[in-house]
Amino acid sequence: MIYESRDVAATTGTRPRLLPWSNLDGNPCYLVTDDTGTGRLSRLADEIEAVQLGVADDLLGHAVDLLGDTGATAPQLRYLAACLAEALHDVHRIARSRGARLSVPRGDEVDLDAVPGGGPGN
Repeated sequence: MIYESRDVAATTGTRPRLLPWSNLDGNPCYLVTDDTGTGRLSRLADEIEAVQLGVADDLLGHAVDLLGDTGATAPQLRYLAACLAEALHDVHRIARSRGARLSVPRGDEVDLDAVPGGGPGN
């Protein structure tokens, strides 16, 4: 589900969860659910995040090996860079999603729109 309004939290009492996938237009998808995070879509999102983090970890190991290889070709390194950029994008989205779901003590709220890269569209 995509929510254009940032007032979802005010109307539902919960914050929307940034999901680890985009819609067909490349826009972020959000899930509004209860605070337990145990629903079917929440569990699916958790599983996809685990896969994305595993891929990023495997890719990092491959990058270390390839960068240590003096015979690595320019096309191999460009492909590695493209894969690393995609994995970094996924890990960044997961970090933003999880960070937004952390509880913040009253009075310590941060306006995510004022933080570079913190808003839902980033």
